[in-house]
Amino acid sequence: MTTTDTHDRRIDLDWLRIGAFALLILYHVGMFYVTWDWHVKSARASDAVEPLMQLVNPWRLSLLFLISGVATRFIADKTTAKGLAVSRFDRLFWPLLFGMFVIVPPQSYYELREAAAHVGAALSDPSSFTGDWWSFYFRYATGYAGWCDADGCLTVPTWNHLWFVAYVLVYTLVLAALWPLLRRSDLRWPAGAAGSVLFLVAPWLYLWASRAALFPVFGSTHALTDDWYNHAVYGGIFLLGFVMAKTPAPFDLAMRLRWAALMLALVGYGVSQAFTLRWGDAEAPALELLVARGFRELQAWMAIVALLGFARRHWNRDSPLRRYLTEAIFPFYILHQTAIVVIAYHLDKLSLPLALEVALVIAGTAAVCWGGFEVVRRISVLRPMFGLKGSFRRQANAAR
Repeated sequence: MTTTDTHDRRIDLDWLRIGAFALLILYHVGMFYVTWDWHVKSARASDAVEPLMQLVNPWRLSLLFLISGVATRFIADKTTAKGLAVSRFDRLFWPLLFGMFVIVPPQSYYELREAAAHVGAALSDPSSFTGDWWSFYFRYATGYAGWCDADGCLTVPTWNHLWFVAYVLVYTLVLAALWPLLRRSDLRWPAGAAGSVLFLVAPWLYLWASRAALFPVFGSTHALTDDWYNHAVYGGIFLLGFVMAKTPAPFDLAMRLRWAALMLALVGYGVSQAFTLRWGDAEAPALELLVARGFRELQAWMAIVALLGFARRHWNRDSPLRRYLTEAIFPFYILHQTAIVVIAYHLDKLSLPLALEVALVIAGTAAVCWGGFEVVRRISVLRPMFGLKGSFRRQANAAR
């Protein structure tokens, strides 16, 4: 097994990032079919797959922020604070801006079409949406504020699923500003038993405290300016990845304890599901709710520890496929949710057998993502808009 802790890449975390984004795409397909609020919904939405969604929901995004923190540290150690800020700005800002005005608008368009069809007069100004794309897009791009219903107004332009990109960009720019001070402090993960206990216990307690104290007050908005619970969780996890990136000890510990961590994650999941079955939407006693939140965050952190361990043990070998998917996964992420929304919205009208419809949504989304990537990677002007470096020719030569 070849490790890359102190070199340019962490191959195991590349594979884990690829897997986490692939899982995220499937999760967003699931969002069309569950009862939770989303941009468009299946006419056959139900709670049938919600327990499966809850198996990954507590940790899926935290894992990606942790890996982003690790990647940021590898970049930071090779450059200046200004170099870190400029490189990350170029890699993240242009895809975010392009996504908000080119990739994301169809999501809002079909959200409005569904709202107009299903609630009609619940829109405060139903005449403001005629179904015409260009009329919609002009209002979208100019910040129209009239698409409202009883739950509030649709904010446009918006970043929808690209909020992750915005948050990583902000966290990176903050770290870049602090990097001269942090670099002098010689950031290292504590060694020995203290470091092991800190790695296994402290993040769980931090996540639990954040869920108990901040989530009831701030909820989860993904709106950046008022999203203090998510900033505490994702900003903290991002910083954790940044600090521990160059220290093998916590990753080695995760590898040794991967099976135990997996069992604890399943225990946390089981208790959380039992709590949900017991109380549903009813108000639970404060103490029982506190305990349930503790088990939810136990599931979250132990799942991350287990995945870090399995990746280090089994996914530490490079290959051309890893290099291809490492480049492809960001464009896939940018494209996938719009593909899901458009494909699922139209397939839902055909009333196909459910299994066939789900298979077509997944296959169609994969085709759009792969086809889109193969196109944009060959067009120089589009590469920066999808977070791709350099020219296609240089990248192809480097991959040989």
